[in-house]
Amino acid sequence: MRSKELSLSVKQAIIRLKKQNKPIREIAKTLDVAKTTVWNILKKKERTGELSNTKRPGRPRKTTVVDDRRILSLVKKTPFTTVGQIKNTLQEVGVCVSKSTIKRRLHQSEYRGFTARCKPLVSPKNRKARLEFAKRHLKKPSQFWNNILWTDETKINLYQSDGKRRVWRRKGTAHDPKHTTSSVKHGGGSVMAWACMAANGTGSLVFIDDVTADKSSRMNSEVFRAILSAHIQPNASELIGRRFTVQMDNDPKHTAKVTKEFFKGKKWNVMQWPSQSPDLNPIEHAFHLLKTKLKGKCPKNKQELKTVAVEAWQSITRDETQRLVTSMRSRL
Repeated sequence: MRSKELSLSVKQAIIRLKKQNKPIREIAKTLDVAKTTVWNILKKKERTGELSNTKRPGRPRKTTVVDDRRILSLVKKTPFTTVGQIKNTLQEVGVCVSKSTIKRRLHQSEYRGFTARCKPLVSPKNRKARLEFAKRHLKKPSQFWNNILWTDETKINLYQSDGKRRVWRRKGTAHDPKHTTSSVKHGGGSVMAWACMAANGTGSLVFIDDVTADKSSRMNSEVFRAILSAHIQPNASELIGRRFTVQMDNDPKHTAKVTKEFFKGKKWNVMQWPSQSPDLNPIEHAFHLLKTKLKGKCPKNKQELKTVAVEAWQSITRDETQRLVTSMRSRL
């Protein structure tokens, strides 16, 4: 085991005692250091005139510049590759390094591991349609967006999101109540809701199982039309006025023939919306605000969940909805 290096003050004390003609044995005993250490320090002082420790080169790097480039090349080519896969690839060419070394090389090149964002799969056809939509609406005035009634459906969970959560804990405490999340057996842990909003504020938040005959959350074209009949006109009149445009995505029940005939009979203007474009719809971020406001709430059942969800939806301010609608230009 390597011994601890002497401090500068001890080294200076050795030189001072030597100048007093003290023998090496006595200096070593006085300062409680080895005789060879005293001798080496005196020789170094005589040879270099220095007492400070010389800088050591450290352990040689396990990878060469070529190896570092190969590691970077692998993650650039396949971003979802794992450190273990990179290690195996390097071993195939005779480079044996640990996973920690690979991580350090990636960190030195400002690469970090993150959870991948989940985004909708957009086909080339839909990409083209999205681009054309953006070009067509990029320079629309703010009043154009203010006259749109934004609509969509969302799922609100009773306990938490469907995704996994990470928790910091010690080994052997996996089943501690503080380290577990709640789940509901045989469903019943969420409600589906339809909602609308405009720049002037939020509109209705309608729960699908309150409309369906069998009290389920499955919405078909008939249920969808029933919700529209009851809520589009009142909300548009309150938030926008007589002239308004309804926005909705291309869900099959939204684009069904009977639904199109329904809109035609109502003489409502419907915005042509590109497929796979939830990122363009400001109501998606309003739903995010809603679910953020629900954090910390502890509803015990679906009815309590509905009550707190309506309160949270209504608590979204006009400034917040106006900011979301104003962001349409940057979204496009």
